[in-house]
Amino acid sequence: MSFHQTNSGRESTCQYANSKLWFRGPPGTLDQPYVACLGGEETFGRFVDYPFPAVLEKRLGKPCVNFGSLFCGIEALSTDPGVLNLANQSDLCVLQVPDLLRQSNRFYRVHPRRNDRFLEPTADLLRLYPDVDFTEIHFVRHLLEQLSATEDARFEVVAQELREVWIRATGDLIERIEPGVVLLWLHVQRQTGSHVDHIVPDAAMIEQLRPLCADVVEVSVPVSAQSDSLEDVMFGTLQQPIAEHMIGPSAHREIAEHLLIALRNLN
Repeated sequence: MSFHQTNSGRESTCQYANSKLWFRGPPGTLDQPYVACLGGEETFGRFVDYPFPAVLEKRLGKPCVNFGSLFCGIEALSTDPGVLNLANQSDLCVLQVPDLLRQSNRFYRVHPRRNDRFLEPTADLLRLYPDVDFTEIHFVRHLLEQLSATEDARFEVVAQELREVWIRATGDLIERIEPGVVLLWLHVQRQTGSHVDHIVPDAAMIEQLRPLCADVVEVSVPVSAQSDSLEDVMFGTLQQPIAEHMIGPSAHREIAEHLLIALRNLN
């Protein structure tokens, strides 16, 4: 197991055996029954001292290990053998609904661990968008912004591919997790004028996954800039613009409260 502090000096990351991903630290307790919390930025809890797994652990009175990893999507979670081992050793797994854009598909490839990174278009995408120059595109969100800007029917072809690949991959991961899975469906309320994902998992997609889950917990929370918690968010010089787009301590506490009810009901 590896462990180190991040550049902020307060957040920390760690690695567990057989996994190449870096998770939120400090390392969790794995030698007694625990709840595994899998997810991306919100589960990791960037810029906050106590992400919702830590709050949930205190309220539940049981280890809730934070397996949140920055910039990952369903591809990183489902292809890393260590992640499945960590989830299957738990008593119960909380899985944050993965980002829909961060996955390889028949139109583009992403980095295997940094799933927010756009690596290359496929031949199918080049044929569909011969008018787009992909050489200066490095992130999937930028890619989708460029494709949607054409405002024609081609974008829906890409969108439908992403939805279908996401449902298959997420459903497959849930089925491979032996303990019950509580699916955490977060709606993050962002400021007017900030980036908006053009394709997100919708209610119909979540309903397709519901039969595979022990429960689905839906929570809507604002980013720090839209709440009164920005002053409680920890960030360094020049990091405030990023911190404003992240959820703060009050949002993490609200998520933990919703999960606490679901987990107690399951017990």
